[in-house]
Amino acid sequence: MQSQDVAPRPTSSASAPVVDVEQVEAALVEHYPRLVRLAYLVLPPGLGRNRRVLTAHALTQRALPRGRAAASVIPAQSTGRDGDPGYAFVRLQVLRTALEAGLPLRRKAWPKRSQLPPLLPQVWGLRLFPRSGGAEELALDQHLSALSAPARAAYVLRGLERLPDSDVHHVLRTAGVADPDAALQEADGVPAQYPLLDSPEFDPCSLQARPTDLMRRRQHLKAALAAAAALAVCGVLLALPGDGWGPDGAAAPPYAQNPAAQAALDPSRLLKVSPGAWRSATRTDFSVWPARGDLTTDRALLRRALAVWARPGETVRVSATRGTPSGGPAGPPQLLFAGNVDNARVVVFYDGLRITRYAEPKDGTAGAALDFSRADGATRIEASAVLVSRTDGNVRYLTAPWVKKTAERDLLKPGSGAMDLALTDGITAPLASPVAQTGGCTSWNVLQITDDSGTRLMADLGELLPARLTTGRPGKTHDAAGSEALRTWAPFGCSLADLRGHGVRSVNAWQYASQPLPDASGTAAWVCTRGETWRGGGERVLAQFHTPGGKYGAVAAKAENVAACGPRDPHVLAGVLWKSEAGPWYLLAAGSRDTASISTTGGVERTAQGNVLAAKTKQGVKAELKGTLTDGRSINGLG
Repeated sequence: MQSQDVAPRPTSSASAPVVDVEQVEAALVEHYPRLVRLAYLVLPPGLGRNRRVLTAHALTQRALPRGRAAASVIPAQSTGRDGDPGYAFVRLQVLRTALEAGLPLRRKAWPKRSQLPPLLPQVWGLRLFPRSGGAEELALDQHLSALSAPARAAYVLRGLERLPDSDVHHVLRTAGVADPDAALQEADGVPAQYPLLDSPEFDPCSLQARPTDLMRRRQHLKAALAAAAALAVCGVLLALPGDGWGPDGAAAPPYAQNPAAQAALDPSRLLKVSPGAWRSATRTDFSVWPARGDLTTDRALLRRALAVWARPGETVRVSATRGTPSGGPAGPPQLLFAGNVDNARVVVFYDGLRITRYAEPKDGTAGAALDFSRADGATRIEASAVLVSRTDGNVRYLTAPWVKKTAERDLLKPGSGAMDLALTDGITAPLASPVAQTGGCTSWNVLQITDDSGTRLMADLGELLPARLTTGRPGKTHDAAGSEALRTWAPFGCSLADLRGHGVRSVNAWQYASQPLPDASGTAAWVCTRGETWRGGGERVLAQFHTPGGKYGAVAAKAENVAACGPRDPHVLAGVLWKSEAGPWYLLAAGSRDTASISTTGGVERTAQGNVLAAKTKQGVKAELKGTLTDGRSINGLG
C-alpha cells in the first residue's frame, strides 16, 4: 500500500452553503452506482477485489449525514452532477473516506473506521468481485494500481466525473489531500483512457460470485474450538515464505469433494503426449503437442496450477477471451508446457476446448495469473503458437513442434523484410508487441511462422492465441505471406487494434473494389477486413478506403455480427466523404464486383451503374447507400 499525504479536514464556516438531508439522500440513491464505482476505483488495490467491493458499498452508504432533521454544511465546492449540491456533498464524503482507507495504520493512534473491514454490508458464504474486462481494462487497472490514492482520485474525477483540473484540485483539497498539484501531475502519467472507467471491470454493482469454503463453514458451526485451532494453523502457514496457501498456492479452499474433481487436480494423471506423436497423427492440433519445459516434473507447481484453475483465490488475476468459460477442468487436462520464462513459472494446459495458462512469480505465489482462451476446432495452422510470457511490452510464444523457423515482421513495412527470432526449446525470443504501444500507430509487429506447409503471419491481439492473417476473396482466402498479400495488409495493419480482446481467430483483408478518383489523382482501393472469432459469433467487419500514396487506410464503415464480407455473404458496400486536392468534396462509394448499381438517398440523390459511385457534394453531408447485385438482390451499406 502506497503512502499518501492527507491534510486535516477543513473546518466549515457559518457562511458555507447548506443542503437538506433529504436532498443528500435523494442524490445518494439516484447516483448510487456511480458513487460506489468512484469509491472502488480510489480504494487501495491491495485490499483485494472482494473487500474493495464491500468497502466501496459501505463507504457510500455511510456518506449520508447522521442528522435527519438538521441541514448539513457542505464545502465551498457545491456543484456536482447537473449542478446538484446534494450530489457534490455525498461525492466528497465518499472520496474523503476512500482516501482515508488507504492511510497506513499507526501504532499510537486508533485506526479510522474506513481503514477497518466493513461491518456492513456482508454476504455470508460468497465472495463477490466485478466481472473481468479485456486487455485494455487490465492495463488501465495496472496503471491505476501503481498510483498513490490522491493520484487515483484525480484520474477518476477527471475521467468518471468529467471535472476540469481546477475543480479536481478544489475537490481534492477539500477532501484533505495535502498536495493536489502533485496528485494531478502523477495522474498525467496514466494514458487518458477515460471511457474504460465505465466498463464492467470497475463496476462493483455488477458482480460475480464464488462460494467460500463450504466444508469449513459447516465445521465452524459444529465445533468452534476446532475451527479456532484450524485458523491458527492457517496463520502459521500464511507466514511461511513462498508457499502461499500451502500446497495449493494461490488457490481458494476446496469446496467440492468428488472423485472426478480430485482426479482433475492430480498431477500424476495429466495427459502427456510423446515428442514424436505429431509426426504420425491424422489430426495435427494442440492434442498432439508434447509436454515441454524444464518444470514438467515439478509436482508441487503442477498441483498449484491445477488447484488455482479449479478455484482461483481472491488475489489471482483471471482473464478469459469472450465466450470462453473459466471453470475448472472436467477431467485431467493435457500438459503442454511447464517451465521458467523470464521472471515467472508458467504452466500451459489444453482440455480440448480451452488453452489455460497459469503464471506465478519465481519468488512465491502472490500475484498469480490465470488466463483462458478458446481453442476448439483449431487447425494445424491455428495451433502453431501459444503465448507464454508478456513482459515489458514484449511477448514470447511457445510454438508447435512442427514449426521450423520464426521471425518478426513489421506489417506496415512490407519491403523491410523479416528479422529472425531464435527458438529455444520451442520458445521464441522476445517479440515487441503492438498491444503495448502508446500514442500513434507507427508500426505493427507480427509473428512470422514457417513450417513444411509454408509461411504465415500471426498477430498479437492481447490474448493467448495469436490471430491468423489472411488475404483474398471470402471462401478463397490464403495466408498473408507473399509480397502481394503484404502490400495489401500494409495500410490497414493499425486497424487490428479494433479487434483486441474479442477472441479473434483469424482476420482477412480483401480488396473488393478499385475506384478512379474524380480529380484524376489516381485509383483508390477499397478493402474489407473481417475478424472471425473462436466462438463463432461477434465477427467484426471494417470497410476501409485507401488513396494512392497514403500511409494508412481510413475506416469508412464498421459492423458487428454481420455476414457481409464473409464466406456466407461475399458482398460489401460502403461509402466515404472525400476531399480532392482541388478542393471539392465528393461522396465516393464502392461495392464488390457483383454489384450492378449503387444508389444514394438523403443528402445526396444519385444512382450509378456498376460497382462504384462518385458524386460531388458538401462537407458533412449524410446519405444512405443501397446497392443492387447482378442477381437482383439488394444490399445496404455497411454500418
